[in-house]
Amino acid sequence: MKLKLITTLVAFSLTACTANDVMQSTETPTASNTATVTSIANKNADVSNIITLEQIMSDPDWFARSPESWYWGDDSNTIFYQQKRAGNPVRDLFSKSIEQVGNGSKTDLARLHVFADKNAVLNQTGTKEAYVFQGNVFVKDLKSGDVQQLTYTSAIERNAMFLTNGNVAYRVENRFFEHSLVNNSVKELANLTTTLATSADKTPSYIANEQHKLIEYVALQKRNRDLKEQVKEQLKAINSTLTQTDFNFGKNKKIVHASLSPAGDKMIISLADKGTVDKSDIMPNYIADDGHIKAQQVRARVADNRKYSEELFLLDLKTGMQHSLGYQTLPGFDDDVLAEVRLENYKREGKSYHSQKAPRNIHVIQAYHPIKWHEDGKHVAIMLEAWDNKDRWLATVNFNENKLVNQHRLHDDAWINWTFNEFGWLNDSDRLYYLSEESGYSHLYVKSLHSKARRLTTGKYEVSDLTLSQDEQSIYFRANKKHPGIYEIYQVDIEQGNVKALTDLGGNNNYALSPDESKLLIEHSTVTMPPELYVQAAKPDATATRLTHTVSEDFLNMPWSAPQVVAIASSNQSEPIYSKVYLPKNFDVTAKKNRAVMFSHGAGYLQNSHLGWSGYFREFMFHSMLVQQGYVVIDMDYRASKGYGRDWRTAIYRHMGKPEVEDMVDGVNWLVENANVDSNRVGTYGGSYGGFLTLMSMFTEPELFQSGSALRLVSDWAYYNHGYTSNILNTPEDDAIAYERSSPIYFAEGLQKPLLINAPMVDDNVFFQDTVRLVQRLIELEKQDFETAIYPVEPHGFVQPSSWLDEYRRIYKLFENTL
Repeated sequence: MKLKLITTLVAFSLTACTANDVMQSTETPTASNTATVTSIANKNADVSNIITLEQIMSDPDWFARSPESWYWGDDSNTIFYQQKRAGNPVRDLFSKSIEQVGNGSKTDLARLHVFADKNAVLNQTGTKEAYVFQGNVFVKDLKSGDVQQLTYTSAIERNAMFLTNGNVAYRVENRFFEHSLVNNSVKELANLTTTLATSADKTPSYIANEQHKLIEYVALQKRNRDLKEQVKEQLKAINSTLTQTDFNFGKNKKIVHASLSPAGDKMIISLADKGTVDKSDIMPNYIADDGHIKAQQVRARVADNRKYSEELFLLDLKTGMQHSLGYQTLPGFDDDVLAEVRLENYKREGKSYHSQKAPRNIHVIQAYHPIKWHEDGKHVAIMLEAWDNKDRWLATVNFNENKLVNQHRLHDDAWINWTFNEFGWLNDSDRLYYLSEESGYSHLYVKSLHSKARRLTTGKYEVSDLTLSQDEQSIYFRANKKHPGIYEIYQVDIEQGNVKALTDLGGNNNYALSPDESKLLIEHSTVTMPPELYVQAAKPDATATRLTHTVSEDFLNMPWSAPQVVAIASSNQSEPIYSKVYLPKNFDVTAKKNRAVMFSHGAGYLQNSHLGWSGYFREFMFHSMLVQQGYVVIDMDYRASKGYGRDWRTAIYRHMGKPEVEDMVDGVNWLVENANVDSNRVGTYGGSYGGFLTLMSMFTEPELFQSGSALRLVSDWAYYNHGYTSNILNTPEDDAIAYERSSPIYFAEGLQKPLLINAPMVDDNVFFQDTVRLVQRLIELEKQDFETAIYPVEPHGFVQPSSWLDEYRRIYKLFENTL
């Protein structure tokens, strides 16, 4: 059969291993010339096996217990990984030499503290590493292998780090300590408190002043307290054995971030008002262990969220001085970035809006290590973001003037991405490296503090997972450079900007560079093969050798359907819609046209039409079962999905559910034209964001699908959380228009075809209330062709196999009865 929209057909080998467990790809497709990539099913599959719901919805342990939380040992020859125990949630730590046959051996519990985890930090000479195990701090000598336990307490020590003087620092709650490796003495560096009243808090009222004037006893008691406090402060100032490390910020503050300089002399902290904590709601749990109904605390809604900001301070630990770091030096700190949005909403209400500049709410970004010091402690970089989601700044601190210096401003009229926020220092200079979407895709930049930035990568692909080489001459990264759905590992020369591919495995690959930088530990997966660990030399054209074998023979023997990833032309914009298409045998020669199902992935910003193993593994197996029964299945990375750049991500700004449904229409049309599908025999389903899209498509395009199932659905975005929703729709206070045209509950009258609603009741992500309100709306609209199934013990992501089975039996029955 001729595929009308395909200009090039490339077969790309996705088998997980060859007979001798080495990996080599057979083709090198690129994003520019590949319209379809075809995956290959497992070679040992028995086509006579029947795929059943009972098997695929059972405990996932049956098919694989893949390696988790994997990392290199210090010798660059041993790897460690965690593996789930069969039938229970406990994880064991395994170690394995890369030359060893088999999956390695389970680590003795009595020796777990000896094996530093992947978050261990090196000293400047690379001879020792510090890490935390079960709340205690350890130091390992990398030459001798000796391990020294520094703390042995019931307190929870964390954030272990080396100081420039060779000592180790760590944190206990909001107190910071320096531990000498020479004499084991412990010194407190800082004690951050929010329990004492500040001078501002202590301002006496009128009646308090009059009390002291009129009552001599009261005045005498105050004088005596003040005298004792003065002697105490004098003693601390004169006697060197006493600490002067207290920094008090007042009773109404909370410490959000605190980062100690490697020199041990400075600290960056951010504070927020305790009153800015979001109001929370309650969620009833009807199946509690004591037989009573329990009210669980859950998140606030975006409609309830309060504006949030943080104060930033530089602390001088030598002098005890606190310096406020104002945001007024950041470009755009007082821009009215929502002026056009507010103007549109005011106009609808018949009101006038007058834009004016005002300081915006700004805070340290919620990311991994958002504050990073140069290894000598002489520079610090901080990543900040605006509460309105339109700006991100990478700033340094001028210690002479105690002020922020902007190094990079990333502005987006829609919203700043929550990911691609990696940055760091080139410690041999005053240069920063960082990721930015300013080109439309996540790319890598290098910038001196006093000059313009230089881009190291370019193209229509996304860069992530940065690793700086020890000589600081190159940076390793992960990217989908050759195809949007294939992630390989690359290396770029910092000075020359030359990029070279280190892996060519196809599928999805994550990596860790060995300590000696000679090897890559790779987690590799394909569409039809769960993740396993591989090792290869950290150079181009090297062969990857498989290290683990955790996938079961039962899984390998099943005839899973290997989908194609097809670039479907869009009728609404220039870029194609990458989609997984599952085709049954002889789909193009049957006299009777095929029936089809469209699956919509959750999260919105998630990529599922890639060539690796999917987090939607149950759905993959369900789709294989449908294909075995003659269905065609399509799984689209609609606009909003991850992996395709900024414009694809932000296409849904202020109107969720419109671009995605347009893509769904294109998907159905493609099936009709290219897969011999009957347009009157197409159904749809999806969970979370996919449940939302099921509703929006059935309410706004009622003839598109004959039936649909919405799982753990969002029916009204005003009831979802702030962090996710305000990015895309702003807030209901500023942009009611966006919420009303994006929420299915406003379009429920459009329902004409059978709808199945499946809802977990203890869902602290998408509240059960979303389902309850929608059902009531459908009842009031006198809609008859809908059903609701509830799951009393399930959270957002189902856990119990019995619930999974019941849910998918209902979905399957819906399609069998309607298609």
